Amino acid sequence: MNILLNGEQREIAEGSLMSDLLEQLALGGQRFAVEVNAELVPRSRFAEHRLNPEDKVEIIQAVGGG
Repeated sequence: MNILLNGEQREIAEGSLMSDLLEQLALGGQRFAVEVNAELVPRSRFAEHRLNPEDKVEIIQAVGGG
């Protein structure tokens, strides 16, 4: 199925969870926020949040600095 990830079309497996997508993107251990269709998805729900065709996913990574 297709989703829109940070403004770009991406093909993912049918029935994928948010945790599956983040694993594919190798984001483990990094700080970031995730929105799906303009709604924040808490980190505690990544393993249960199922993605749907045409979802608009935004992943914003935290960058340290001063």
